[in-house]
Amino acid sequence: MQKLYGEEINKDQSPKWKNRLHEVIFEADTPMGKLFDVILLWAILISVVAVMLETVDFIRLEYGLLLYIIEWTLTGLFTIEYLLRLLAVGKPIKYATSFMGVIDLLSTIPTYIGLFIAGPQYMLVLRTVRLLRVFRILKLRRYVSEAQVLISAIKSSMAKITVFIGAVIVLVLIMGTVMYIVEGPDNGFTSIPYSMYWTIVTITTVGYGDIAPQTALGQSIASFVMLLGYGIIAVPTGIVSAELNRAKQFKDISTQACPQCSREGHDKDAKHCKYCGADL
Repeated sequence: MQKLYGEEINKDQSPKWKNRLHEVIFEADTPMGKLFDVILLWAILISVVAVMLETVDFIRLEYGLLLYIIEWTLTGLFTIEYLLRLLAVGKPIKYATSFMGVIDLLSTIPTYIGLFIAGPQYMLVLRTVRLLRVFRILKLRRYVSEAQVLISAIKSSMAKITVFIGAVIVLVLIMGTVMYIVEGPDNGFTSIPYSMYWTIVTITTVGYGDIAPQTALGQSIASFVMLLGYGIIAVPTGIVSAELNRAKQFKDISTQACPQCSREGHDKDAKHCKYCGADL
């Protein structure tokens, strides 16, 4: 039971067709739900490939009409799917303003905008983001849980990583200033900011080669910066690894989506949505 706009509402009170529609569209626990998501993923892949091929001149000239028909057919299907998702949830606004809801909308409207303005149809590559649903289809709950552990570890490491980045910036400023003094404009180090750019490129072991020290002292400093770069790269990795070892293990999650707010990521034994309190 939950309160919605001052009234008590239970999932069982929803029409059976709406509950069934929600299971098929938002969940992958049933054969129909899994089939729906598999078909959706193939449609997304075909649409993205069609958009990519349309940018190739000779393919567009040869098969432009076919690609046009494919895109409009799939756009029609995605439009119907988006409307069905709004119809299947108890709080359509919650879904429409969620991350995946916004992506679903953005992946559809560019085709319609393309009728009036050229170019926006290529925004349809946003549909690739929706391929994240593959985790639900393949039942890779263990990997989703590990992703949550990684996110938690990164969040816990943010303060340490921020201090580390600050120290690197100070080091870059110092080494850039030193190289500007040692090499000078005659050897390509025309300013301290440009010398800092060289330091960043060198310390990250990228080494574009567009600017290089010419003097013996400058080359010695450059060698030191290069070796220092290898040590610096290992620091953030160690910080995150330490947090991963201390990270709290998450419970196994289900493929269920809340019938009211459409949020996912619930525990397998959850009876209520942890975001809005609705029955699962």
